[in-house]
Amino acid sequence: MPNLENLKKQAKQYLRWHRERYYPVAAHIRAALPRFQHLDDNQILQSSFKLNDAQELVARQLGFEGWLALKSGACGMTNQSRQTASHPVLSSVSAQLFVSDIKASCEFFTDKLGFALDFAYGDPPFYGQVVRDNARLALRLVCEPVFVGDMRQREHLLSASITVNTASEIKRLFLDFQATGVDFHQALKKEPWGARNFIVRDPDENLILFAGPAD
Repeated sequence: MPNLENLKKQAKQYLRWHRERYYPVAAHIRAALPRFQHLDDNQILQSSFKLNDAQELVARQLGFEGWLALKSGACGMTNQSRQTASHPVLSSVSAQLFVSDIKASCEFFTDKLGFALDFAYGDPPFYGQVVRDNARLALRLVCEPVFVGDMRQREHLLSASITVNTASEIKRLFLDFQATGVDFHQALKKEPWGARNFIVRDPDENLILFAGPAD
């Protein structure tokens, strides 16, 4: 777990974002703090949000009931962390896809692939993020072609790779996507190295690999 000083800085950053009306922070607040769950982004940014709220937000994101519980847990883990943490640990990754229409792209991922909208920023939106379980995809508006011609399709250039844990899950996922009318660049197949995967093509020609074990 990050040390307490870093967590305090993170809370102050959330507070600063709220004061600056930085829209993406509203999604974090709504997801973590029950009293904000019924509010939209504008209402959250217009609501009172103090340092203790930001600290509670950080605590709940780490699985604690509140800041005091987090402080107790952090103090209890300090000595152990010093002994075991020999290098920084990367806790998550988010692929970034370049798209021509944020709204249309969000609808594709939510309606066709079962993701949920995490946030869309801007009016009209120029940046957004969709999530499904532990997979996160950031969507960035780009108003001109990223690749020349058909190179991306011809060279099978992937924009993101997403994995599942079992063979039954990858088969079920493929059938679920097939039922929603998803456009496949590659149907479900077993690869020579033992994986079973398929590739989805989004409305902007981004290729997204879904992979799992063969057996």
